[in-house]
Amino acid sequence: MKNSSTLLKVSTILWMIWGLVHILAGVLTMKGILTDDISSSVVGIADAVDPSTLQMDYPKATGAVIGQHGFNLFWIGIVTFISACFIWKGNKNAIFLAAITGGLADLGYFLFLDLGGYVKFVPGTIMTIISSLAIVTSFYHYFKNRKRIDKN
Repeated sequence: MKNSSTLLKVSTILWMIWGLVHILAGVLTMKGILTDDISSSVVGIADAVDPSTLQMDYPKATGAVIGQHGFNLFWIGIVTFISACFIWKGNKNAIFLAAITGGLADLGYFLFLDLGGYVKFVPGTIMTIISSLAIVTSFYHYFKNRKRIDKN
């Protein structure tokens, strides 16, 4: 039982780190859009790409799409951070909510940015590893103790 709760605490800390990084990334992405500096937002997202190739006058619609991306990063970070607080106590719904929101967000990131080679290992790929570990540790705890948790 003690090892099991340690897994939840590890998952909580990993989701908190992941959530805070994504809240910050969302704010920085939206800041570029709100200050009419779309290029800085694009450079911030695709940090493995030569910044000089991304400096240009983007159409306002492109800024809107990137701004929406920043907003999504922001709220997904908040949801996973709040979920992490409940994961600490072993809440089943929080385990699945964090896995769905954070895990699916990182799946899209992995498919389109990581595999495309547009991002650096730190912080992008590290965040994918962190969310994967958070999901594995919390799911291991849940499925190992499923009968006891579902009774409560």
